[in-house]
Amino acid sequence: MLKKQKYVTAVFCLFLSFFFAAMGILQYQMIRGKKPVSTDAGIEAMNNDTVLVGGMPIGIYMETDGVMVLNTEQIAGADGKEHEPAKGIVKAGDYIMAVDHCEITGKKELLEAVGNLTGTFVVLTVRRNGETIDLKIKPVEYRLGIWVRDNVQGLGTVTFLTDQSRFGALGHGIHDVDTSVLMSIAEGNVYRTSIRDITKGQSGSPGSMEGMIIYNNYNILGTIDKNTEAGIYGKIDKIDELFTEQTAIRTAKKEEIITGPATIRCFVDNEVREFDIEVTQVDMMSQEINKGLVIKVTDEELLEKTGGIIQGMSGSPIIQNGKLIGAVTHVFVQDSTKGYGIFIENMLKQVNLPEMCG
Repeated sequence: MLKKQKYVTAVFCLFLSFFFAAMGILQYQMIRGKKPVSTDAGIEAMNNDTVLVGGMPIGIYMETDGVMVLNTEQIAGADGKEHEPAKGIVKAGDYIMAVDHCEITGKKELLEAVGNLTGTFVVLTVRRNGETIDLKIKPVEYRLGIWVRDNVQGLGTVTFLTDQSRFGALGHGIHDVDTSVLMSIAEGNVYRTSIRDITKGQSGSPGSMEGMIIYNNYNILGTIDKNTEAGIYGKIDKIDELFTEQTAIRTAKKEEIITGPATIRCFVDNEVREFDIEVTQVDMMSQEINKGLVIKVTDEELLEKTGGIIQGMSGSPIIQNGKLIGAVTHVFVQDSTKGYGIFIENMLKQVNLPEMCG
């Protein structure tokens, strides 16, 4: 559930133009709610089936593992004709890893390498569908005509923290806004953030949230090392700053989840609160890892404030019978009172898997 907004992630074109596309990711605000699940259970009470419950906003910054190709474009040559040197050679979703066998890590290095070419052709080493291949391109006036991206920024909601200081957030992966490809990341950071505004959703037009992040070392709360279809994961270093309540909660297996009343836990007016929802469907055989639950917002105050589930709510914990059962992941565009959720056990499996490269 991704949202374009004014907090931009830079996209760079190799023919000396800049294009800025924004990705606001996951944020949510409300006005009043229930008491927290627990007030006296802390981090010392955690074990294998217990986590600290989230619901707090975080700022997100991630760098791609390689420079991601978005598209190609025509450029004017010295002959006055239009050329598209990379067309049919690179593909959207490719990751450029090297230029003429010299490794690059970002768009700045890519531009410098192309600008210093001496031969007629250039060899781009790219990663495509997990395989590394070399592609030969003939530049036009030291330009390749390729749009690329090397980072993504935005806002998010943290779902939980384990006893190993590992966190899970969002409940779904971060996909490139232009290509819809799940972004392969090299590294990233979690930052402090502040929520500024909310737009109420309505049928056919989900609501949205806006926030502000100051990307400096002082505001770093932890690191991100995984972006998967089941969410983003990493380590929180400043636990006391993010998890101020340190509310411990047991996690539920999907077999324990039933249709019926539940709550979602979200940030509003500088504190985390719960709001009533209904679990209307539990799909044990869902083909998509992040759509095992169907939920409906029933809390009148939440409906009044947001219209239901809004863009930015992804990652908000779902609680039923005193246990963490999942997290909000998507909104139904035609009915913003309804949405999907992911089983918490799917997120916990990801947080315990080894880090994936490439």
